[in-house]
Amino acid sequence: MLNMTYSRTCGTRKLKARLAAQLFGVLVVIGCVNVPDAPNASQTMKDEAPLKTKSQEIQASKPEKPSTKNNIEPPHILVFTKTKAYRHKNISDGVRALREIGIGKYVVEQTEDAGAFTTKNLNRFAAVVFLSTTGDVLNTEQQNAFEQYIHAGGGYVGIHAAADTEYEWPWYGQLIGAWFLDHTKVILATVRREDKTHISTIEFPDSWKREDEWYRFRTNPRKNVHVLVCVNDQDLGEVTMNGDHPISWMHEFEGGRAWYTAMGHTSESFLEPEFQKHVLGGIVWAMRQTQQPNSAGSDQRP
Repeated sequence: MLNMTYSRTCGTRKLKARLAAQLFGVLVVIGCVNVPDAPNASQTMKDEAPLKTKSQEIQASKPEKPSTKNNIEPPHILVFTKTKAYRHKNISDGVRALREIGIGKYVVEQTEDAGAFTTKNLNRFAAVVFLSTTGDVLNTEQQNAFEQYIHAGGGYVGIHAAADTEYEWPWYGQLIGAWFLDHTKVILATVRREDKTHISTIEFPDSWKREDEWYRFRTNPRKNVHVLVCVNDQDLGEVTMNGDHPISWMHEFEGGRAWYTAMGHTSESFLEPEFQKHVLGGIVWAMRQTQQPNSAGSDQRP
């Protein structure tokens, strides 16, 4: 009895399913029902997002790096501050000022490690600044590397006590133009501009009274360099140079460029707008740039 009931039930279900299928077919034929097309393999690959690895997910979460096309990093300069004799208290002030005035024009890398003077490392820099260095700061191998750097077109900038450096290295004496002999106390003196068109003096006043420690040199550099600025000898008491007293100068030297100023003994020097523009112009010239210290896109005499 149970088997007969089960058979009738199954038969009824099959009949209902068959009738439903037939009815669905009729509806499809007359357009009452739309059957979606089965997706092909290419559509499936297109629509399904590929699985990402953990590293890909991390990389995707990082912000994109800015394009270097319009964000080119300025050239680097090496600011060397090693001392083996007297050490100026304002060296840190000078380094800070060089960083600030160079924003957008160059990047400062400061060191007191003479080991930075290798041929490979020096080639990274558009100019090397000796900021109040004193004494014998480089060994023979390092000196050779620096000479090669200049011969390859490198730039040198000396500030203040850079002239009180490397007395036993004749080539350096020629590079800088003249060695230090002695100096005054910090006194007021008149500085006079000789070159009105150089990038480091174009905005320098013709006559400027300022306080500094004024150097006298062992020799007068004028015959070997181009003098930019001199100081009035009559203001300096006994520390004179027979009426001709260069204080800032520049010259092309053995394939490279050298610019020097004896000014810059005091911390206040590096706060003076005129002195800042003077030094900035010297660095820009040594780097073989043509941009004015305080403006963009204007060429001046290199």
